[in-house]
Amino acid sequence: MAQSDLMAGAVPAMIADAPGRVCRMLEAVRALAPLIAAQRDDFDSGRRLSEAVFAALADAGLFRLWLPEALGGPELSPFDFMRIVEAASALDGSVGWLVGNGGGMSRLGGYLGEAVAHGWFADRHAFVASATGAVGTATPVDGGYRVNGRWPFGSGAHHATRFMVLASVQPEDPGSPLLCCYLDRADVTILDNWHVSGLRGTGSCDFEARDVFVPAAHAHRFLGLQPTQPGLLYRMPPSSVFAWSICGVPLGIASGAIGSFVELASRKGRAGTQAMLRDRETVQATVGRTRAMLRAARAFLIDAMTELMAATDAGGQRLLEARADIRLANAHAAETAMSVTDMLAAGAGAAAIFETCALERAVRDVRAAAKHVAMSPNNYVIAGRLALGLDPGARF
Repeated sequence: MAQSDLMAGAVPAMIADAPGRVCRMLEAVRALAPLIAAQRDDFDSGRRLSEAVFAALADAGLFRLWLPEALGGPELSPFDFMRIVEAASALDGSVGWLVGNGGGMSRLGGYLGEAVAHGWFADRHAFVASATGAVGTATPVDGGYRVNGRWPFGSGAHHATRFMVLASVQPEDPGSPLLCCYLDRADVTILDNWHVSGLRGTGSCDFEARDVFVPAAHAHRFLGLQPTQPGLLYRMPPSSVFAWSICGVPLGIASGAIGSFVELASRKGRAGTQAMLRDRETVQATVGRTRAMLRAARAFLIDAMTELMAATDAGGQRLLEARADIRLANAHAAETAMSVTDMLAAGAGAAAIFETCALERAVRDVRAAAKHVAMSPNNYVIAGRLALGLDPGARF
């Protein structure tokens, strides 16, 4: 069964959303390939995307994939969203990471008042950097909160127009509800500390805020929030959907690595012979095996998301297990993508250690992506605990 057939049979209501529009977005992604290729080396040296590449992504609408239709956005299904993130990641891991993060954060339009969200996204280049790796403080004051803190992994920070942070009203109470607070760019200080091996072009710097006033209309609960838009996308568990927004990145990187390996094998000769690398049966088996691994990981993700969508309104134990399965599928996809890129790099031999080889970048980018908490090996523990009749052992 084709992937499109599988998805259409599972959730027809959401898959019916404007296939022509999705095709145009995928074409727009592919059209960016020459620009990305020409500036890729600058991603590493600058540790961020170039202004030209970021602007091109924004102009293509790739940072508003989950903006509600009521606000002029495409409000894509999770499956179409993943297809676009995969396509962007196949071109470059850092590009795909920011498409996943930026496009995913446009979902905030489903939780804030329409006037606020519409005003923010009236700017075609609007980009919301989010950070959930730390919790700041939000002190209630008249009309809103005074926010303080420092947050890591602000992907796209140098290009962001807004910053979403987690903050607690009662930091001394571990059970206190967390708030998502949205800060203006002018209210944060970016700390230029993104010196890493993989995903260098994401500019995922720390940033901090000191005694910043955030109006109540610019904040909402992290969990248990009430959507302001009716779509299923906005009713699904926020932490699960947040994790989904980047799960396509490792798959896309690995898919791009297969393409790079095929191209390399078609021009690289076997040592001591005139035969091409592609003529070796072991190489042929590697390509076939990695394609199967990647498609299996993608199918698991689709199956898990299909169940999450069906379980959202049912609630109860079914939803709890669906959330655990999304985590499980994320971790499995990331591990599979790492295995795929490692197998391809091994098959390419010494060529794969040079920075001029696309496989070298793929290996380090996919490993960096897999370090995200959404794809943590601890997700296996959570799923295992539930299967054994224990509590999940995780707050979220």
